[in-house]
Amino acid sequence: MASSPPYPPYPGAAPGSTLRHPHWWQRPAVRYGATVALLALSGLVILALVREQTGTRGFLVGLGLAVLPVPLLLAAFRWLGRVEPGPWRNLLFAFAWGACAAALIAIVANSFATRWIATTTADPAGADTLGATVIAPVVEETAKAAAVLLLFLFRRRDFHGILDGVVAAGFTATGFAFTENILYLGNAFGTDQLTGGSGIASVTAATFFVRIVMSPFAHPLFTVLTGIGFGAAALAADRQRVRRVLLPLAGLLLAMGMHALWNGSATLGQFGFIAVYGAFMVPTFGLLTWLVVWTRQRELRTVRTELPAYAVAGWLRPSEPFALGSMRARRVARKFAREHGGRPAARAVAQYEAYATQLAFLRHRGRAGKAGADFVTRERELLLELWHRRAAARPALEHAARLTAPRVPYGAGWAYGPVPAAWPPQGQPPYPAYGDNPYRR
Repeated sequence: MASSPPYPPYPGAAPGSTLRHPHWWQRPAVRYGATVALLALSGLVILALVREQTGTRGFLVGLGLAVLPVPLLLAAFRWLGRVEPGPWRNLLFAFAWGACAAALIAIVANSFATRWIATTTADPAGADTLGATVIAPVVEETAKAAAVLLLFLFRRRDFHGILDGVVAAGFTATGFAFTENILYLGNAFGTDQLTGGSGIASVTAATFFVRIVMSPFAHPLFTVLTGIGFGAAALAADRQRVRRVLLPLAGLLLAMGMHALWNGSATLGQFGFIAVYGAFMVPTFGLLTWLVVWTRQRELRTVRTELPAYAVAGWLRPSEPFALGSMRARRVARKFAREHGGRPAARAVAQYEAYATQLAFLRHRGRAGKAGADFVTRERELLLELWHRRAAARPALEHAARLTAPRVPYGAGWAYGPVPAAWPPQGQPPYPAYGDNPYRR
């Protein structure tokens, strides 16, 4: 009998073949450098435009007030993605795209379109209304959706389902709202400087109350609809190409419609804003919150359901699927690793949890017939990542399982369940020793 689970060698180049070096523009350093340069240039331009419109004092006041909801929103979206946390570089890209590139596109395109309509129709007031209710929702939601699309296309391995789309969209929209709030609050402060307004009756206070207190979730709410569309497309099989195209488009159209309704509330009379806020925004926010929390719990159930197959094969300990399917157990495991092995051990446990979650989702898609052609290769890669981190992760996860598992009656006493069957299972390879080579048959 083999001393470790069967594990074929990692696929590589055939003997005697020559590896083809990528072109210079295909190298990761070049792509990352170009992306950072593009976002930095966009940031400098948008910074200059906002400062020109608000003035230096207005810009500083707007910046100080606009930053207040950002940590809370980012923490909320990060919490939603904790089941399978995506790389920080993806989230930073999404936020930077929203704050810099999408905001720049929106300011330039909205201003150009509004001026063109005003010149063509000779109706500046009508052009402003049309720009706010039609042009702005289309331009802004498209610009924000571009970040989600780029992650969907070029970071496909990190984009597995609805929550990935929600988190990417949330970070993008939070960045966009941050820049937009600087502009609105800075302009409001400039108006108060001219009119002498101050205190609660000032334009700055009113703008702060509407945009920061009452509706900090407005832009994230719109763009999350687009993210849900991309997330649903990620769950579709590769052969369902029409569905993979239509679902993101449907989400984008819903985002544009909700954005247009929100912007148009100002034209519905004295109580139009309150009516739209109470009848549409709050219920939609509540519904989407329930949906993403339910999806989060469903993903945890998927982890608990799919990983026992790898425990039977010997890749995981019997207690690990339970621990990996509980956010409380995961936190306990990381804390245990940090206390006994320091930050490197805690980082290894966090990575182990993330790779195990990806493995569970991969197997779930495979059983549903939605896995891609690289299913076997990806499964091997994930198993190997788990193997390299097993020394730090498994003691921590076993401790977490014992600490968080419910007590169940077992024989004459009590045990912390679920109670595993005899190990190793009959007909299965025993669990590999820590020093075994995973490639050895």
